[in-house]
Amino acid sequence: MSSKDFDESGDPAPIKAVPLRHPGRWIAAVIILALVALFVYGAATNPAYRWDTYGKYLFDTRIARDGAIVTLELTVFAMAIGVVLGMILAVMRLSPNPVLRSVGWVYLWIFRGTPVYVQLVFWGLFPSLYKTIDLGIPFGGPQFVHLDIQSWSAAFFFAMLGLGLNEAAYMAEIVRAGINSVGEGQREASTALGMSWGQTMRRTVLPQAMRVIIPPTGNELISMLKTTSLVAAIPLTTDLYGRARDIYGVNFQPIPLLLVCATWYLVVTSVLMVGQFYLERYFAKGSTRQLTDKQLEALAKVQLPEAGK
Repeated sequence: MSSKDFDESGDPAPIKAVPLRHPGRWIAAVIILALVALFVYGAATNPAYRWDTYGKYLFDTRIARDGAIVTLELTVFAMAIGVVLGMILAVMRLSPNPVLRSVGWVYLWIFRGTPVYVQLVFWGLFPSLYKTIDLGIPFGGPQFVHLDIQSWSAAFFFAMLGLGLNEAAYMAEIVRAGINSVGEGQREASTALGMSWGQTMRRTVLPQAMRVIIPPTGNELISMLKTTSLVAAIPLTTDLYGRARDIYGVNFQPIPLLLVCATWYLVVTSVLMVGQFYLERYFAKGSTRQLTDKQLEALAKVQLPEAGK
């Protein structure tokens, strides 16, 4: 050790902390900002984008109101079908009954193994396959329900059904993975406490499984919102993309209308992402050792009176 390691009084000199520098980060940031600026400048000065047309139709009621509402309705209803049917399929996949397990596996095999666009085309052609549906006792028995499919104006219904049935196959695996993530000891402890199977699932398994189920479900909801643009295969033209397609089919300016459509998809997706964040944080309570601000404040209020004693 040299004399520089000690001060005048002979005590060890304080250590001078030198902050670690990361020049590579600044270089990468400058390069990325330069590329973004070049892209924005090129897009802003390119007359082919027709920004005047973009501004004209950005808040057009046919897109901002009618199309967005139909898209949200499709997303909510199809996702509801997917979640409910997916939970049923997950239970079937976990059932000890081999028939139920086989039926659930075949459903997943078909709907996950074929493209959703092909499935929507099939549902669009459903009225040509089955002109009427009769429910009753077969082989000449009385009929209780008669449905004339040809008289339906059911593009929205078949679009919702096609998207929901496809989504159920993916939700089934998400729910099954969430249930399997809960340890077997949790169920055994609930059973030892005298809980029934339903109480065990409701009070023990599902609250813990939601931490695993919610994040991918939020992603599926956002994906469903964007997948609704494929309902043109039905065909359904009242959704967000369908309205934009109808407009640029008249003015022959697809690029600005597609940008308008993408902007509205981005806005709705951003709102859903914020909701997903708060929902994940709610179900993540108790899964981390890090205390929240409210918990720290409550802990301080409890400890301060004790310290005064």
